[in-house]
Amino acid sequence: MDLCCTGKMGQSVAEAALRAHVELVPYTLCGPNDVLTRSHVEVGGVQLELVPPAVRDATVADLKARYPNLMMVDYTLPDAIHSMVDFYVAHDTPFVMGTTGGDRARIHAQVEAARTFAVIAPNMGKQIVAFQAMMDMMAKSFPGAFAGYKLRVVESHQSTKKDTSGTAKAVVQSFVEMGIPFDVSQIELVREPKAQVELMKVPESAVHTGHAFHTYQLVSGDGSVMFEFQHNVVGRTTYAEGTVDACLFLAARIAGKAEQRLYNMIDVLRAGDMR
Repeated sequence: MDLCCTGKMGQSVAEAALRAHVELVPYTLCGPNDVLTRSHVEVGGVQLELVPPAVRDATVADLKARYPNLMMVDYTLPDAIHSMVDFYVAHDTPFVMGTTGGDRARIHAQVEAARTFAVIAPNMGKQIVAFQAMMDMMAKSFPGAFAGYKLRVVESHQSTKKDTSGTAKAVVQSFVEMGIPFDVSQIELVREPKAQVELMKVPESAVHTGHAFHTYQLVSGDGSVMFEFQHNVVGRTTYAEGTVDACLFLAARIAGKAEQRLYNMIDVLRAGDMR
């Protein structure tokens, strides 16, 4: 497995991979500025050499020859998502992508056309994936069930997360299919620490280190009925372990020469490949 370990999420996934006894390739992709101050990062006692964009293509070609089962994990910045997909497709390298943002329809079409093995999901958290699947099944089984209701969605993440949560967007889509007119631009983003602690009840210790607090509130037209769904996560462990599950799932599909090449975390969940 190769992944970008210069960010906190990448480091968490690397640590989870080591706990699962998955081999880490001793290289990590990085941005052009990362190599100005260091040449390596260490994760769980493993030294990983930084690979900047200038030598990325040559390095991955060499790594594929040395590691025939190479798989890459992507937690890059949203504005780099399309260039990274271009990179994986160009080198026909299987990848697991937890990065949010970008044109998802374009990405899916590109990966499917190239027949590149991949798991792409806006959220890698196991139980949150199950919640998404439940909402998706409810939307398909009971379309229009919440017609006439109003929806309010509030999500809080650390201030470094600039884009709207991909999970919130996916859940909103299910509610739309259940009859609620709502646009993802209406999702309320809470990024200010004081509001996170006082309004969202985020523990102060998690305000800057990593959290994901989501609330979905549905109220009937006359205000007499209210439903509320929440999922609150502190830290990155659940996402990191889910990412490793996705890697193991994808490796099994590659080994079995599966006809389907593009998957999401609901596919992983349905397969039961969750540790």
